[in-house]
Amino acid sequence: MNRLSLFLLIALVLCALALVNAQHEARSLFVKLERAQNEERQLNIDWSRLQYEQSAFGKSARIAEAARSQLRMVPIAPGRTQYLTGFAMPPAASVPASAPEAGQ
Repeated sequence: MNRLSLFLLIALVLCALALVNAQHEARSLFVKLERAQNEERQLNIDWSRLQYEQSAFGKSARIAEAARSQLRMVPIAPGRTQYLTGFAMPPAASVPASAPEAGQ
């Protein structure tokens, strides 16, 4: 009976150690899962912010503001417009009617 009790005691200690190890592993995996879920939430927030910024950059007002501030461009004004002289367009009547158009 003494050997049987010793064998059962060793088996009990080994089972207890295995249980502690399994619980520790489960807690470690749970912490990793929580961190991954937090990272996923943060990445979703960043993705939404980037989509919003992309739509904002596509707006013409934003483009005009960037052209004025970063590129120092100004809107055209009739007083600052320079016209070329000496170039004459042929009259529209002189173009043959049978000539194919550029789009066809």
